Amino acid sequence: MTHRLHLDGIRIALGDVPLVAVDAEVGPGEVLTVMGPSGSGKSTLLAFLAGFLDPAFRATGRVLLDGEDVTGEPAERRGIGLLFQDPLLFPHLSVGGNLLFGMPAGADRRGRMRAALAEAGLDGFADRDPATLSGGQRARVALLRLLLSQPRAVLLDEPFARLDAPLRREIRDLTFARLRAAGLPAVLVTHDEADRPTWGGTAVHVGAEGG
Repeated sequence: MTHRLHLDGIRIALGDVPLVAVDAEVGPGEVLTVMGPSGSGKSTLLAFLAGFLDPAFRATGRVLLDGEDVTGEPAERRGIGLLFQDPLLFPHLSVGGNLLFGMPAGADRRGRMRAALAEAGLDGFADRDPATLSGGQRARVALLRLLLSQPRAVLLDEPFARLDAPLRREIRDLTFARLRAAGLPAVLVTHDEADRPTWGGTAVHVGAEGG
């Protein structure tokens, strides 16, 4: 199944200071890149899309997923997944436990979890402690956990920023390839032009201070 995300006339301000103005369609497997320096409102936009915008901000517009208006829905009911700068793996769970945590109920969850690990080059890692993983392995597990939770759209909050250059390219290309294969629309926020998908995609720029 593929999905479509529509950012319909979204405007976000802090007091009388406008921060973000976005109106965009993101189709299945496409990436909308939101560019801007630190403090420009990029993460504020993601917070609004995800459903946890600080009430200090004033926002208008709608978030539509597959034509459904989810703007008023709580974060846990929107079907929107997030990847952050840090993998944020649960330290008290194994690698497999982290992947199972967000998976919907269904048949053979453990089998699907192990198959996903094998496909990502992590065969046999299900019982590993996340603390024993390399940076690249942690990034792959975080991506798998996101995909196995079966979101309808994905928000990427500079998830490649803390990786060294060769690993950054590898994880970036893997992430975009997996999102395209799954037909998931994504919004990426970054200050680095190199993080944009190499095959194109739409970009918008935000620049006001205070976000």
